[in-house]
Parts: sequence; C-alpha cells; structure tokens
Amino acid sequence: MTSASTIDAGVRAAAERLRDAQRTRVPCPPVRDLLPDTSVATAYAVQELLTRARVLDGGRVAGRKIGLTSPAVQAQLGVDQPDFGVLFEDMACSQDRPIDRGRLLQPRIEAEIAFVLAADLDGDVDVAAARAAVGEVVPALEIVDSRIAGWDITFVDTVADNASSGLYVLGDSTGPLGDRDLTTVEMTMTRADGSMASTGSGAACLGDPVNALVWLARTAAALGAPLRAGDVVLSGALGPMVPVGPGDAFAAELSGLGTVRASFT
Repeated sequence: MTSASTIDAGVRAAAERLRDAQRTRVPCPPVRDLLPDTSVATAYAVQELLTRARVLDGGRVAGRKIGLTSPAVQAQLGVDQPDFGVLFEDMACSQDRPIDRGRLLQPRIEAEIAFVLAADLDGDVDVAAARAAVGEVVPALEIVDSRIAGWDITFVDTVADNASSGLYVLGDSTGPLGDRDLTTVEMTMTRADGSMASTGSGAACLGDPVNALVWLARTAAALGAPLRAGDVVLSGALGPMVPVGPGDAFAAELSGLGTVRASFT
C-alpha cells in the first residue's frame, strides 16, 4: 500500500512538472510516471493543486469545461466517463481579436455549446433542474492545449493537466435553454479559405449536451465545488478537434445557435 506521504509527493511532483511546462513554454513528459496510481481521485488531486496555485497567483475562476464526451475518445483512453477542468477569466478570448498563438503550446480547436448559468446547480441535479438553471446558450470554440509533449496522454495525464484546457471563445448569446433540443444542432467548422475543418452534432456530446451539464453538476457537487450562477460551462466537443497553426482562422456554424469564430497570429 502506498503511504499518504508518497501520494502527496507524487501529486506535488506532477503538479510542479506541469507548472514548469506552462511557465517555460516547453512541453513536458507525461506525469503518469510520477503518480502512485492512475485513479480518478489522484488525477483530480493534481488538478486541484494547480487550481489552487493559479488562484493564489491572482487567477479568477470563470467556470468549468467538460472533456471526453465522445464515446470514441473514451474508448481510445480506456475510460467510461467524461472529465472536467477549470476555466479562468484570462482564458476567455474575443472572437473579434486575433489570439496570440504564443500563449499556447500545442493547440487544437473544437466547436462546442456553452452554457452560462443563471442559478446554482448543487446536489442530485436532474435534466429539468439543469435546463432551468441555464440563463444563456452560446456557440463556442474551445482551444484545447496540452502541457504534455506530443499529446502523449492517458486519462490521468489529461485530468491532471486541467483536462487539457487552453483558451475559449464565446459567440453571441441565444438566450435561455428552455425546451430547445440540442441533440439536433448540426455543427460545421470551416477554415478561412472555406475548406471544411470539422463537422458534428449535439448528439455527439454524451448523446445530448444537457447530459454533459448534468454529469458535471453532479460530479462537481460530489467533490464539494458545485456550479454557481454566472459560471460558464463548455459542454464538450460536437466534432473532431483540429490542430491550430500560426495564421489560422476558423468559423463554426451551429444550426439554431449562430456562428462563432477565432483567428490566430
């Protein structure tokens, strides 16, 4: 059996490795070799250390992002559940200003649906409660990133690395969720030259993006950090993610929700 001191040492070493990669802009080796086990709890313990450090450095939490909502990606990493990471205010980018790619290490982009909560979500949340809490539904782009070289990640690596979070862009609000069926949302993401970059649908996100919100609300509450009014929640990808290079530009159209765009210097 691994002692608590050994667990703490491994978790701290993993967090420090990831912080160094972020600080130096040099991707690091996977952190799984530093940890005493590959449990979900251990992975989130690393993430929590990184979150605390960022808050101590002045970072302000803006919400959460959900990852691994695609069954295909879950199968690839050998897991049967999504994961989540923390969004900070300085991760939000305007769709009207080019994003400095130098802020990122190995960026990839994916189109998502974002929820802005108008009420807290705590306890054993169901679909009805989740829907009622959504004040705004917004088309979004998540620029995912990995501090781990070559995206050589397992489930424990990506969770530890704040669910491979990078930056995000929100489009214009389409108002409350109400009884809208998000499973029927069709997504097409194109490059600046009009070529297709990615396609997908709302149904690709855990069967329904609202299911992803329910999962997150229950999981966050169980961990003692429930979702609060004002939080931004990124639902998870509606289609495959795409690598981002210098000078790239993308626009994603989500049927019934509008368009969101991002460009990079």
